[in-house]
Amino acid sequence: MSAQAASEPKPVPTLRLQAALQLLAQAGQSLPGDAPQGSLRWLQAVIDGLCDLSSRDALTGLSNRRQFELAIAREIDRVARAGEPALVLMVDIDHFKRVNDTHGHAAGDEVIKAVGQALQDCVRPMDTVARFGGEEFAIILPNCPPAFGQTVAERIRLKVQRRPVAVSSGAEVAVTISIGGAFAPQWVRSSAPLWIERADQQLYRAKSEGRNRACLEQPTVSLVSAEEKSLLFGTSQFQDIE
Repeated sequence: MSAQAASEPKPVPTLRLQAALQLLAQAGQSLPGDAPQGSLRWLQAVIDGLCDLSSRDALTGLSNRRQFELAIAREIDRVARAGEPALVLMVDIDHFKRVNDTHGHAAGDEVIKAVGQALQDCVRPMDTVARFGGEEFAIILPNCPPAFGQTVAERIRLKVQRRPVAVSSGAEVAVTISIGGAFAPQWVRSSAPLWIERADQQLYRAKSEGRNRACLEQPTVSLVSAEEKSLLFGTSQFQDIE
C-alpha cells in the first residue's frame, strides 16, 4: 500500500435511518429544524425520539409494559432502602367485551384511550400510569401512605364513571372500572411479579364483588433491624446509575 493511499481518510459509512425517520414522523415526533441533518444534535434527537417511542403505548400514549417494569423495579428498590410507602393499582375496564360487541373495535379503542386519559388526569407527575395489556392498566404511586390509598383509588374510579365516552357512531358509552391495589412491604426487597400478583388478587375480588369498585389489600408492618436496613443499601441494582 502506498503512503498516499494510507493517508487518505476512510469513507464514513452512511447510517440507514429511513425506517426510523418514518416511525418518528408517523408518531408526530419532530426533529430540531435548526440542526443540520446528520449533525450530532440531530442524531441525538433521533435517538431520544426512538427511546420515547419504545417506552410508550401506541394507542394511549401512556407508558407501556416495558417502561412499567423498569419503573416498578426502581420503586421496589427505593421502598426497600428508604422504607417509604408505595402503592400499585391494577385497573380493568368492566364489561369491555360488551363495548366491542355492541359498538365495534374502533369504539373499544376510543374507550381505552379515554380511560387512559382519565387515569393520567388523576395522578401526580411522580406517578406512573401504564397500559398493562388489552383493557388493563397499572399505576405506581410512590410515597402514598396507606391512610390515603382507598381515597386515591376511589377518586380514580369515580373520575372514569363520571366521564361517558363519545364514540364514532355518535353514541355515548358509560364506562366503569374495577381496581385492585397492594402496598409494597416496607424495608423488604420484594419482586415485581409478587407485588403485581397481590394487586391482581384484589382486582379479582373487586370483580367478584360486583365490579365498579376498588379493593385494596391492607398493608403489613415489617419489622427490620438497623443492621438489615444497612445491608439493603449495598444491594441496589440501580446504585451505579443513580
